[in-house]
Amino acid sequence: MAANMKAVKLRIKSVETTMQTTKAMQLVAASKLRKAKEKADLSKPYLKTLKDTLTDIARGNLDFGSPYTKPGTNDKWLYIVIAGDRGMAGGYNSNLFKFMESEIKGRDIAVLPIGKKSVEYFKHHNVPIYTETYAEVARVSINDCFEIGRLICKAYREGEFGHIFLCYTNFISMLSQVPEASSMLPLSDFIETDASGEEYTKPRDLILYEPDSETVFNEIVPEYLAGLLYSGINVSVASELAARRTAMEAATDNAAELIDKLTLYYNRARQAGITQEITEIVAGAEET
Repeated sequence: MAANMKAVKLRIKSVETTMQTTKAMQLVAASKLRKAKEKADLSKPYLKTLKDTLTDIARGNLDFGSPYTKPGTNDKWLYIVIAGDRGMAGGYNSNLFKFMESEIKGRDIAVLPIGKKSVEYFKHHNVPIYTETYAEVARVSINDCFEIGRLICKAYREGEFGHIFLCYTNFISMLSQVPEASSMLPLSDFIETDASGEEYTKPRDLILYEPDSETVFNEIVPEYLAGLLYSGINVSVASELAARRTAMEAATDNAAELIDKLTLYYNRARQAGITQEITEIVAGAEET
């Protein structure tokens, strides 16, 4: 009985230590989440301005013919996949990879992974990796996003890929984060079409650009894609932190519940031991 009580006491102490760790991780994730959401919100006006500019150029010039708006000649797909650098975030990483499995099925693909978990996953599954330069999401800066934007634009122009997609986890709410895939190239969204899908050919008001509209458009595209990527990274980080906060909160609650059960068991065992000792003492006294 004494040995059993000692084991229960050690187990309680171990669970208390674990609960302190999960509680600390919960508080850290909650603190970082506010900053991550602010960064994601601050990137939206910049992205909207670039998109509006591209839309005005593409739909306001009759002689427009950017290579970025034309379908790619290659049927190969490049996926930029943003995952986390660490675990302990519930289903954040696993849900994204399950989504990717259905997304890439039957396609000739390569991936540009961002995040250590993303690199590990695609290496383990022998998926061709375009570059590992941006393997740690925590260290990807806005300048890195501009580099990636120029890199994928060059690859698309040269026909290495016919489709380029961005895959990340969208932040819906504190309790909901959903994996998504959005097209980066070709930029078909900027070509206005009618109900049948045919491009409009009606005359429009012309705006003069220097040196010309197509050159201006092509110069803005890498900046726009960098903005998309930077926004995706910020949203993904916010999603990861929200998932980690939820997971650590659940772990803390489970640890507290387990401590209560173990404490109750310990007290009952201790009370049973005391009762047995009293019974033995009374029985011995009666015999004498």
